[in-house]
Amino acid sequence: MTDQAQLHQQLVDRMMVGGSLRTEPWRRAAAAVPRHEFLRGGYFRRVTGPQFHTAWEPVQAGDPDWLDGCYTDESLVTQVAGTIVPEDIRGPITREPTSSSTLPSLVLRMLEELQVEDGHTVLEIGTGTGYSTALLCARLGAGNVTSIECDPWVASRARTALGHLATYPTLVIGDGLLGHGAGEPYDRVIATCGVRTVPMAWVEQTRPGGLILATVGGWLGSSELARLTVQGDGTASGTLLGGAVSFMLARPHTPPQLGLLPDLDDGKERETTIGTEVLENWTSRFVVQLAVPNAQRVTLERDGRTEDVLIDVKTGSWAAVYSEGGRWLVRQGGPEPLWDAVEEQFGRWCAAGAPALEEFTMTVTPEGQTICW
Repeated sequence: MTDQAQLHQQLVDRMMVGGSLRTEPWRRAAAAVPRHEFLRGGYFRRVTGPQFHTAWEPVQAGDPDWLDGCYTDESLVTQVAGTIVPEDIRGPITREPTSSSTLPSLVLRMLEELQVEDGHTVLEIGTGTGYSTALLCARLGAGNVTSIECDPWVASRARTALGHLATYPTLVIGDGLLGHGAGEPYDRVIATCGVRTVPMAWVEQTRPGGLILATVGGWLGSSELARLTVQGDGTASGTLLGGAVSFMLARPHTPPQLGLLPDLDDGKERETTIGTEVLENWTSRFVVQLAVPNAQRVTLERDGRTEDVLIDVKTGSWAAVYSEGGRWLVRQGGPEPLWDAVEEQFGRWCAAGAPALEEFTMTVTPEGQTICW
């Protein structure tokens, strides 16, 4: 057995032991698709140093640890800043990741959760490197798989990698939030990017009884996997599946630049019943996010204290929360008191017994999206 084959088998074994790979059809698919074929352009490795908090350095195909990295159960960044790929630079770069190869155990967990059956047609939102696309093709046949990618360069790389494996699904370059109506109705829709709201186009392009699997989150950085069943009336509903699943947001759903901060000294101050610990915990942050869906968070050092500031990018409302003398204080400004909404939502959730996210339900209709417990 070659080093590559051994590393591949070890990865499959780890996923089976870990429980993300549960059924024989998906085990065969995982064993048939070599991940390194989708990383021949290299990837970025996270590095830290005294001069920066987080940076990324390229690992090229042929580097001593490239192959080992391909078969780690980790997400591997393949593009930063929207255009920069590993072969473009030498040394660290301090820019935000914009495309990646998701950790295989999450990919296979999601594919298992999709509950496909032989003959099903699948629309994949976000081709990425093409690894998950290849897994779908190995399980269902390439003729049953349509994958859409917004970035032409990313799509081209994926097409080449899939071609090396003689795998030819329908690949589309376009806005995945619009789906791909030419192939509807689909039995399953799966998104490999995060969304703030599930687009109605996905619901409309899925047959009644079909499933949509998507990671739903927001600008406070907490998200969860949702599995929705499409109903005959053109709506979709289901539950969150838990597990703190996180993906890069679809580019149209990413937060806008904040620009100039408001005058944080110009507001009404009062004591608050909750502090910024609600923003640190994944579950409570998800609950808070539902109350202030258009808010971004900024942490500042001001007047010798740390202030966590929420800013609503639509209304301009803001809330600055900080600790002083053993008390939590909040100062708010703008047309809507943001922290009042946080307190009310968080209080209702606590009064209900602080249910886990797996107990939350989600509904998508032409009028909008609701998530509740």
